[in-house]
Amino acid sequence: MSIQESGEMYLETILVLGQEDDKVRSIDIANYRDVSRASVSRAVGLLKEDNYIDVDEAGYITLTEKGEELATTIYKRHQVLSKIFTEIGVDKEVAVEDACRIEHYISNETFEALRKHFNK
Repeated sequence: MSIQESGEMYLETILVLGQEDDKVRSIDIANYRDVSRASVSRAVGLLKEDNYIDVDEAGYITLTEKGEELATTIYKRHQVLSKIFTEIGVDKEVAVEDACRIEHYISNETFEALRKHFNK
């Protein structure tokens, strides 16, 4: 099954929050993404069902190997695209926002060509 952009965003958020504190909860995700707890609850259920995350009895969320692999890929794309955009003169805030949108849709072929062209 192919994961939707919103699912990728949640995985990326779990990865980022997990780097700051290994105890990630739904409320942390809701606060970070500025979304409702109901939205997070729905996403967590779907991500768990598709084996991207595990949730323990205390409600702490961790990425499975599958989830971590996808989240890391998306996060790396975000970082590389943000750097490329700022290097070509895009305002940092705009570059980050654009990278966030593009990272979910760009093909591997195009991303790799950009990465190689800009030595990232």
